Amino acid sequence: MTTVGIVGAGIAGLHLGLALRADGIPVTLYADRSFDDLAAGPLLNTVAHHHPLLERERALGVHHWPAAEFGYGAHHHWIGGIRFTGRFTHPSCAVDHRLYLPRLAEDLAERGGRVEVRAVGPRDLGELAGRHDLLVVASGRGALSGLFPRRPEHSPHDAPRRLVCAGLYTGIAPAEPAAVTIGVAPGQGELLEIPLLSRHGRVTALLFENVPGGDLAVLNELSPAADPALFRKTVLEKLHEHHPATAERVLADFALTDPRDLLQGAVTPAVREDFLPLGDDKFALALGDAHVVVDPVMGQGANIAAYSAAVVAAEIAAETVHDEVFCRRVARAREEVLLGASAWTNLMLDPPPWLGELWQGLAEEPRKADEFTDNFDHPDRQWRALATRRRVRAFLDGS
Repeated sequence: MTTVGIVGAGIAGLHLGLALRADGIPVTLYADRSFDDLAAGPLLNTVAHHHPLLERERALGVHHWPAAEFGYGAHHHWIGGIRFTGRFTHPSCAVDHRLYLPRLAEDLAERGGRVEVRAVGPRDLGELAGRHDLLVVASGRGALSGLFPRRPEHSPHDAPRRLVCAGLYTGIAPAEPAAVTIGVAPGQGELLEIPLLSRHGRVTALLFENVPGGDLAVLNELSPAADPALFRKTVLEKLHEHHPATAERVLADFALTDPRDLLQGAVTPAVREDFLPLGDDKFALALGDAHVVVDPVMGQGANIAAYSAAVVAAEIAAETVHDEVFCRRVARAREEVLLGASAWTNLMLDPPPWLGELWQGLAEEPRKADEFTDNFDHPDRQWRALATRRRVRAFLDGS
């Protein structure tokens, strides 16, 4: 029977492991730290799970946080002076991954998946490949960063386009209807305001996407642990100056929930090769952040990671030989969605002037605003709609 080793215990690795166990395939998940440590550690992300991901959770029997109870059904957009709301056909949901990942790890263990806590570096891959018929690398951080070569034709950036300052806050009145608010301060960056379930209960995630060298970049230089009053004061000032759609709902008790609930950093977007030969006709298949890294500004990272895991699981179950032919077939099967998400996100990081026509059109036509918002569930479809000025005009003019 085929055995699969999965390096990396994020959403990509866990979804792959759960899907493979549903087909009775033996799985060992290699995690670089225990899930107890992860649960007690710093904020990992503020990602939202869109409807296709939630459907995969239902199919895997791990939809522990129903979107009907914990989710939201719209996006409110503030782009310069343009304001519009788009509604989803099906709700999305955001759950702190420090709750989410340990719970899915429990599910995997209960279903017969092995979890081994150990550090894995490039020199360990040959040994692990000897234990398994296929090795899947679903971690693109630490020692495994850059393991798979970049594809320059799909990786236009060699440095981060935004500085990320993401935190969990109390003291923000919810938007009506319940929604993610996406604010764009031209030349300065973006803010995603996300209703999120955390270990503190329901909170608001503020994901600042700050242009390096801009006025908002100071948020990445301050420490709430070192000077909480200065950090709070600066966040409030920048909200009022650049993101009024959120600032107008800030209450007197506005505060960061905990210094551990702040993530400051940056992401360099990249698309990498799908697989790497390890010798003896064994291969490492790239998954999740090891394969495609997108800036979080469009909220696609976890969603495309789970999508890719589902594709890989189906291909593994359908094939008995996991060689280069298999790896190339996997690459073709998932390419359109992953490349669409990457290209669309990169477009939003460096918006061409003609995207102003899109925002104005969406503000004038609520039905198109709903379609644009629903396409967060379908990044390949979104990219086809927005890739060029001609396509934007066709999207706005379409029935």
